[in-house]
Amino acid sequence: MQSKIAILEEHAREGFDNRPSRAEAEAAVTTLLRWAHDDPTREGLLETPARVTSHCEHHLAPIRGVAHVAYLPDRRVVGISKLARAVDAYARRLRIQEKMTAQIAEAINTALRPRGVSVVIQATHGCMTMRGIQKAGARLTTSRTLGLFQTDADLRRRLEVMMASGGSAR
Repeated sequence: MQSKIAILEEHAREGFDNRPSRAEAEAAVTTLLRWAHDDPTREGLLETPARVTSHCEHHLAPIRGVAHVAYLPDRRVVGISKLARAVDAYARRLRIQEKMTAQIAEAINTALRPRGVSVVIQATHGCMTMRGIQKAGARLTTSRTLGLFQTDADLRRRLEVMMASGGSAR
């Protein structure tokens, strides 16, 4: 049997501590996933509401980085801003970096039908740097190549040199 003091302390805490229950918090995360135009029941998000402590799809922790996009036009050419918008459209969604990289490459490939597409993303993940194992400076690099970037080793090497130098390769 609880003492009267313990009961009073519990009631006092209830008056000041009006936090939602864990179930209510998980329901709110599920609502946010739907608000972000995603399906909370898809494989990568199934347990996300229970894992959230803090934007990757697993932890909702931010992913910050750089996307390198290259394509070899065939008939259609677009302005740089369109490529940046394609990256932004996928970067705003809850995704793992590997999937985001592939989706950007596939979207550009589908829209432009170029001779080749390459997308390389280098990013740090908040779930690695701010929580969990807290590895400051840890960075993940993912890539997706299609068409000539996939089959032509010399072309791929030239692209890597351009990315490393921040400029153009001849």
